[in-house]
Amino acid sequence: MPIPEQLPQKLAPTDPGVHELIRQRWSPRAFSDREVSPQDLRVLFEAAEWAASSFNEQPWRFIVATRADRQNWNKLLECLVDANQAWARNASALMLTAARRTFSQTGKPNYHALHDTGMALAHLMLQATFMGLAAHAMAGFQHDKSREAFSIPEDYDLGAAVAIGYPGDPASLPPRLQASEIAPRSRKPLSEVVFSGVWGQPAVL
Repeated sequence: MPIPEQLPQKLAPTDPGVHELIRQRWSPRAFSDREVSPQDLRVLFEAAEWAASSFNEQPWRFIVATRADRQNWNKLLECLVDANQAWARNASALMLTAARRTFSQTGKPNYHALHDTGMALAHLMLQATFMGLAAHAMAGFQHDKSREAFSIPEDYDLGAAVAIGYPGDPASLPPRLQASEIAPRSRKPLSEVVFSGVWGQPAVL
């Protein structure tokens, strides 16, 4: 299910060979008022479940609230910083990600838990793109308030807040956000992030 043509797709300017799902995935702030069905949300979380994890621990946990669940929706929305509340309130669903700090079998520290939870979220975001949905992860939320509001245990680290929904019209955003919504996408060159031999020496690719 492709993203509607009338909305900005912002394809990533990648080298040839990168999969179209990766090129299409981006993080909009404009969402339509169309609701995401419970069945489609289940598909997103099923996709997340099949991410790789250290020792197959699957340390990720997700707290989700839809607009239909107004009490929990408001509670989660209020955990976001004001700047994110301004646009995330239009999404169909909001969620928090959390990662268990220790392995369930041994109790030893799992130093890769947040990494693995991030991979699960990446699965979810690519599945959303495939389904014509959008998911926007946010660092701008209040950790302590979120932990208290949803009784999150102390042995879980919070990862991100996420808005999920159908892409909407950039004109629905506050003026200060409209420009970034339609601006071209960019990334650092590979020479700055892929090394070989010693740190900082670009790999020959």
